[in-house]
Amino acid sequence: MAYEWDFAFLWVLWPHLLVGLAGTAKLWAVALICGLGIGLVVGIFRTAPSRILRSIGTVYVEAIRNTPGLIQLIWFYYAIPMVTGWQASAWLAAVVSLSIYTGAYSAEIYRAGIASIERGQWEAARAIGFGFGAQMRYIVLPQALMRMIPAFGNRAIELAKATTLASTIAFGELLYTAKVIAEDQMRPLETYTAVTVIFTVILLPVSYGCVWFERRLARRGGVHRD
Repeated sequence: MAYEWDFAFLWVLWPHLLVGLAGTAKLWAVALICGLGIGLVVGIFRTAPSRILRSIGTVYVEAIRNTPGLIQLIWFYYAIPMVTGWQASAWLAAVVSLSIYTGAYSAEIYRAGIASIERGQWEAARAIGFGFGAQMRYIVLPQALMRMIPAFGNRAIELAKATTLASTIAFGELLYTAKVIAEDQMRPLETYTAVTVIFTVILLPVSYGCVWFERRLARRGGVHRD
């Protein structure tokens, strides 16, 4: 017998989905800001003259990028309490793990953006007495950041999708809310279809916006793709 689709219950329960969406948005915003901050520091480490700083940055990036984000989240939520005796909330565990995860990928965007600045500009800055910090602050980053914007846009989209991992530790984001509704109403197909539509409606315009900006920036003289 063919499955009979019925979305009527969602018209009653849509406020719950909005609450879940708000949880997703909050988690995304905080993790993105923290991740970009971590990435900036690590990206500078990766390009620093100091071998020690470069090694620290490399170890961090390789360790995080080569392990699944879900494993990192579970480790922060379950393993740390077993070792330390301190239990983080689902919110804090999700923010910390997603920030660290995003930071590793953002660091590579920063590193590539910094490396895209012509060597002559570095040499000119050194010639007038600028140290590494001043070169970054006044010469390199102001130019490199513009080139990184499309890659950061793509990373923001990936992070939005990665927030669904928080459903595994019962944080009340959109997917977890949908899971509760699906189990309560015994309508998983309709519920998860609604979640798919919500993510598509929000992220598809952002994706096209990133592509448009990337093309516009490329016409004006260069862009870094991640």
